Amino acid sequence: MSLKLPIPARIPLLYVILGVLLPISVLPMYFYSEQIETMNRERLKTNEMLLQNTVTRSLADDISQHREALQMMLGNLSSSIQVMMLANASGNDLSAQKLLTPELRAMVENFVSSSNDIAYATLLNADAKGVSAGRIEPDAFLQRELERGFQAAREGRIYSGQPLMEGSGKSARTVMLVSSPINYDNRFLGMIGSVVDLEYLIRRLQQVSATGLMPYVVDSQGRLVAAATAQYATGQDMTHFEIVRSFVGEGAKAQLAETREFTVRDATKSTEMLGTYSPVTSLDWAVVVQKPREEAYRGIYEMQRAGRLLAWLAVFVSVGLSILSARRITSPLQVLTRSSQAIARGDFSQRVHLKTRTEIGELASTFNTMSEELEQFVEDLKRAAEENKALFMGSIQMLAGAVDEKDPYTRGHSDRVTRYSLLIAKEMGLDPGFLEILRISAQLHDVGKIGIEDRILKKPGALTPEEFEIMKTHTTKGANILRPVPQLREMLPGIELHHEALNGRGYPYGLKGDQIPLLARVIAVADTFDALTTNRPYQQEHDPLEALRIIEKLSGQRLDPNAVTALLAVFYRGEIRIQKPLPVTLNTQPQPPVTPQPLQPADALSVEISRT
Repeated sequence: MSLKLPIPARIPLLYVILGVLLPISVLPMYFYSEQIETMNRERLKTNEMLLQNTVTRSLADDISQHREALQMMLGNLSSSIQVMMLANASGNDLSAQKLLTPELRAMVENFVSSSNDIAYATLLNADAKGVSAGRIEPDAFLQRELERGFQAAREGRIYSGQPLMEGSGKSARTVMLVSSPINYDNRFLGMIGSVVDLEYLIRRLQQVSATGLMPYVVDSQGRLVAAATAQYATGQDMTHFEIVRSFVGEGAKAQLAETREFTVRDATKSTEMLGTYSPVTSLDWAVVVQKPREEAYRGIYEMQRAGRLLAWLAVFVSVGLSILSARRITSPLQVLTRSSQAIARGDFSQRVHLKTRTEIGELASTFNTMSEELEQFVEDLKRAAEENKALFMGSIQMLAGAVDEKDPYTRGHSDRVTRYSLLIAKEMGLDPGFLEILRISAQLHDVGKIGIEDRILKKPGALTPEEFEIMKTHTTKGANILRPVPQLREMLPGIELHHEALNGRGYPYGLKGDQIPLLARVIAVADTFDALTTNRPYQQEHDPLEALRIIEKLSGQRLDPNAVTALLAVFYRGEIRIQKPLPVTLNTQPQPPVTPQPLQPADALSVEISRT
């Protein structure tokens, strides 16, 4: 079963405006920032690669220049030896005796002292005998390198040996043998060998390392030549780095620098790296620099973070400005809406105060004019309604007065019953709407007597059963007279049923208990009290306290107990004052004298009360 989300009946205008303003302000900025970020990211990435390429190329050139300078020095030494031999007419060979001459030893010593990078030099003849000078003493490894260099010299080749660690501890240093043959007239005379201290290269690598790069030099087999730190040893296999494997794989074809991204894995983690190698073609070496990508692209990441921060800041600013702009539009509309709702509730005093020169300000001014006109119109309607109500109530009072005037003994009866009924109803806590209905119904409760013949209505003595039956019809007559008036429909129960009794012995329908509407029950108590406390041709008025005792006896039988209790309460609080009516003068024919009747039992008295 699919759930349907409720659709809101109204979408706030603020959301609609924000829905338009935000995409217009944010999306172009977002795409623009993304474009700028992408361009800058590629540019920074390219710059980092160019930096590595430049560093490796510079180091490779330094190594090549040092080698060329050394080769030139060796060539110059070889030429000097040949010139000296010719000048001294010493022949065209280097015998052991000739090697001992001070001139040759001085040449070798001067060659060593001419450069800090030369740690040792030797001059060997064709028999591998010779003279040497320097600040180191060749060990077994360096002796083997000298033998390889001598063999290469016999073959007419310049020899560049493998880097070696010479010495130990703090005095240890990386050295390499470079040798050159001495030939005369295409005949091998000997070899000049020099042991180059690679400290100059290590210092350059250390300078590069200070920039955050990890530089080192490897040979064609991927073995370490030199590094900026002692983390790796000379001769160590470096092919576990992909950048080194790439160089080794290229071999003799590696002529150009190459930059690539690769991953270094160890037992605990993997590190993304960016590395570059530049080949030193004259030595089959390669200068390598590498750096963790996180550091290499730090500028990129910082630019991305700054860009995103600025983008979010721009978004928040745009949202804030959009909300402010939207509220400048929607707030006046909300004020207008609230004022319209207040007018809909009947409060026409509302006015809209907006300081704006836009169309909304004009709308507010028009709204205020409309409110003023409506307020005046409503005041006129209220005044007319009050006048109509006063006219209506006056008409009802005149109608009730006309009925009372028809029977001089009941003059003012309707007004008094109305007053007593309202006091009882208020004491019972009935609502104001009920009181308005009660006011009119009580005022007109005896309107049906207008249709009763005068001979019965004004008869001074007791009525015959036939006359009493006619008298009882005043309730239904009154209801029938008023029934055609729709506005009086709610008042009819009090007019038609105020002579019904709780015990069912009332008229016209003999209703019982709750079958009798509350309206009729309240009027019945007020009607009975007024009947007992006024003089009638058939009955002498009772003292109010005596009247209340009679009503208490009728409580629960004919009269509603709650209404009786309320009558007692308002009477004893002094809210009911019985005023003696003026003597009545009749313009009728003389009637037989009426003997005042004594107090009667409740049931007998109730029959006489029914005449009212």
